[in-house]
Amino acid sequence: MTEMDLGELRSELRKAVRGEVAFDATARALTTMDASNYRRVPLGVVAPRDADDVAAALSVCSRLRVPVVARGGGTSIAGQATGTGVVLDFTRHMNRIVSLDAQARTAVVQPGVVLDRLQEAAAPHGLRFGPDPSTHSRCTLGGMIGNNSCGSHSVAWGTTADSVRELSVVTARGEFLSPGRSWSGAPEGLRALVEGELGRLRTGFPDLPRRISGYALDALLPEKGADVARSFCGSEGTLGVLTEAVVALVEAPRARALAVLAYADESAAAEAAAGLLPHRPLTVEGMAADLVRADAGLPRGGAWLFVETGGGTAAEARARADAIVRAADVVDSLVVTDPAGQRALWRVREDASGTATRMPDGTEAWPGWEDCAVPPARLGPYLRDFRGLLTSHGLRGTPYGHFGDGCIHVRIDFDLLSREGIGRFRRFSEELAELVVAHGGSLSGEHGDGQARAELLPKMYGEEMVALFERAKSVWDPDGLLNPGMLVRPAALDENLRFTVLPREPVDVAFGYPHDGGDFSAAVRRCVGVAKCRTETAGPGSGVMCPSFRATGEEEHSTRGRARLLHEMLAGEVVTDGWASTEVRDALDLCLSCKGCRSDCPVGVDMATYKAEFLHHHYEGRRRPAAHYTMGWLPVWLATVSRLRLAGPVNFLASVRPLAALAKRLGGIAPEREIPRVAGETFTRWWGRRARAQARQEMREGGVVYEEHPEGLPKTVILWPDTFTEYLSPSVGKAAARVLEAAGLRVLPWPPMGKGLLRVPVVGRWLRRRPTVGLRPLPGGTPDDGVPTVPNPSAVPRAAPHGRVCCGLTYVSTGQLDRARKVMRRTLDLLYPLGDPAFPGEGPPIVVLEPSCAAALRTDLPELLPDDPRAQRVASAVLTFAEALERHAPNWTPPRLDRPVVGQTHCHQHAILGDAPDRRLRTAAGLTGELSGGCCGLAGNFGFEKGHYEVSVACAEEQLLPAVREAGEEPVVLADGFSCRTQLEQLEQLGGRKGRHLAEVLAEGLDGPEM
Repeated sequence: MTEMDLGELRSELRKAVRGEVAFDATARALTTMDASNYRRVPLGVVAPRDADDVAAALSVCSRLRVPVVARGGGTSIAGQATGTGVVLDFTRHMNRIVSLDAQARTAVVQPGVVLDRLQEAAAPHGLRFGPDPSTHSRCTLGGMIGNNSCGSHSVAWGTTADSVRELSVVTARGEFLSPGRSWSGAPEGLRALVEGELGRLRTGFPDLPRRISGYALDALLPEKGADVARSFCGSEGTLGVLTEAVVALVEAPRARALAVLAYADESAAAEAAAGLLPHRPLTVEGMAADLVRADAGLPRGGAWLFVETGGGTAAEARARADAIVRAADVVDSLVVTDPAGQRALWRVREDASGTATRMPDGTEAWPGWEDCAVPPARLGPYLRDFRGLLTSHGLRGTPYGHFGDGCIHVRIDFDLLSREGIGRFRRFSEELAELVVAHGGSLSGEHGDGQARAELLPKMYGEEMVALFERAKSVWDPDGLLNPGMLVRPAALDENLRFTVLPREPVDVAFGYPHDGGDFSAAVRRCVGVAKCRTETAGPGSGVMCPSFRATGEEEHSTRGRARLLHEMLAGEVVTDGWASTEVRDALDLCLSCKGCRSDCPVGVDMATYKAEFLHHHYEGRRRPAAHYTMGWLPVWLATVSRLRLAGPVNFLASVRPLAALAKRLGGIAPEREIPRVAGETFTRWWGRRARAQARQEMREGGVVYEEHPEGLPKTVILWPDTFTEYLSPSVGKAAARVLEAAGLRVLPWPPMGKGLLRVPVVGRWLRRRPTVGLRPLPGGTPDDGVPTVPNPSAVPRAAPHGRVCCGLTYVSTGQLDRARKVMRRTLDLLYPLGDPAFPGEGPPIVVLEPSCAAALRTDLPELLPDDPRAQRVASAVLTFAEALERHAPNWTPPRLDRPVVGQTHCHQHAILGDAPDRRLRTAAGLTGELSGGCCGLAGNFGFEKGHYEVSVACAEEQLLPAVREAGEEPVVLADGFSCRTQLEQLEQLGGRKGRHLAEVLAEGLDGPEM
């Protein structure tokens, strides 16, 4: 299309449509791909407000001969949600539940309604929508109808087509139709076409519970009620554009139980699945050990069936599950009745669509033959033949999925980057299609044909039936403008592959990307589009990802959206400015760098790292935003204030409103924010003062005394002086030191830097009192006799700020990676004695109180300095406060506090560090209650930057603030991160409620005076 034609199309659409019309690079880049292997670049995107908008857009496109593709959540796996013309995005406006009739058990929905929203609306009435794909938190009803989606409960409630009663559809030529039963809403000519082919329609379709391939023309047979609505399901937007649907709801079981049946291997599980169907289970799902973490809590075995049962009571559901266990010949089994336990196990199954994209050795795996289906009784033999076919082509894949329906999903390690690999992909696809047909199966058992399988439909149906499909398409869409290239007259299965546009050589980058072979393109390819990041609301187990999408609802602010823009940046076709791209910069601007995607994304996309990488290149050689210089260099400014003893004047000036406003404006800080107060005395300065006082007391008492001790020296731990603890909240450091010492640990608050070291024997003796300040000869050795050393806890070096250690977090989060590496290398130089062989093992553990700093040391340090072995050594030594107590003071009993707590697990702790030791420590101390998930919204510098305040507050309002408000005044508000505590204190919604570090809460319960 020429620029003139494109301009006319854009202009005409903007005149005709009341919804948004976007032809910019960002809108186009976000819709080039779905969750498949395919990529097609659209001309523009339209977000219609209602059916009239849809008709108006179709009228313009029809007149100008422009193709149209309807798009919901964009989770299709066969390529049918991509197009080269105009994309109709139904998620923005046409996303309402119009009505719900509990008595009739029906609902009227618009195509953009997310399935979980319908389930939430139906639940109070004891109802639900039967089909539930694993993408239920983000897939739309329109997409489900287009693909005839199924899900894990299809053995009980069938496919989406089984739940559709009536549809509202607009044809490509603008005709409004209402497909239903008895030929209702059929376009002119469809009945005549069917009545002329009754014999073929009665014999040409395999009898399968999961036959999704092709058009469901057999639903138009008179003995099947001539159901036009049912025949429309699974047509992938090629016949008409859906604007509304009447769907049936089913009664939800009041109680459920989940039986997990373990088998020796997947073949044994597949053979057993069909035999469980007479017990009328709700699900019979299968997966093998390749896709399951060792700590997933499944019974011992090599493969499992997840068999869910329902009942009017918990006892009835449990009895049915127990009956299935007794009837099954299993290696081991587990029955779970606890809802939380069931959710945890279902997440293992639902995340398989993402985890399957990486083989155990890290090799990439892809969809393409994602959901073939065979008769359930044939599943075992089919899987054996399937495995054999994989082996013959030198391919690997792990089947999982709907074993009770004979439908399996699989990601295969196709090489879709080279000509040879793509050739193998085609040959394998052709042979697999023949294998499926030989077993009486369907090429698609759930996700549709799209571009991935449509070319091979003649192998399943024969040329004459496929020709009949084409005739039906022409009746509905005579001009062939609706989603061309799908289902009929298809594009070749090896065309439009999304990987072919990416650079062939690795891009020069700063991070090491150890899990992607150092290749930034491979890191970006991790996003396969399953869109778990597009979950709209928080709930149990919803995790952290992606707070900015939940706040804005915009695709460009989801992890997937940002990954798509980075993909297009590397491709250079739609986003053409490379690292200088403003489209990518603007999408990443609202990324909080919470790292939630690193753990919550099934494929481990790490957008925080990608953002830092992008900012590093984007601002190379150009001026950065002011916030990068103020908050990015925060450790330097705070160290300067401390060295010059300016905390008092700085705090005073920050309290003078006009001066504070000017400082915030110049520094790129949100005007709504208050500048945090700098501590009058830093943590390490306090520690030095305390240590010298103790040393003087020891001198008065006669100096150093030794005594024999059977366990040798107490365990020494380094208490890391992170920027936030050191300068802004030293009370946290004081409390942590007190608790760690009460637990019997020797605490050093400062890494040894070549002085203040004492040579003492490490076995059989320990210091009853600390040695005096400075170096002095002690029994047991001389400086060069090879006797192991430990740092002198009282000899606190009075180091200049340039000698301070730093994790580099603030430089990383603002993309100043050259500076970050410089800071990190200096830190390694200062910490190197910790790795000296003179220390037992790898040196003392490093206890880091600020979760974001601990996460930076664990991940960013080794990934930015991958060639420095010291980086991994330090990363391995990093412990959280709770981890240090659990590992190195396992016999210590914390003070019994017996108080409820509320608050939030830090997002970096959730994503990188884990919080299991914290939960166990809280339990041991009698701190009851669960912390919320999500992100506080401040997220380091993010919430302080100008323009981010509203999103920052919206993120906090998602989980953290409601949890604290609803808890009342009694519970202790736990927040280990300085950002989390600051957000709580500064938001008026809570009236300045203060959060506290777990160390502070435990320290209050200790006997004796405070430090």
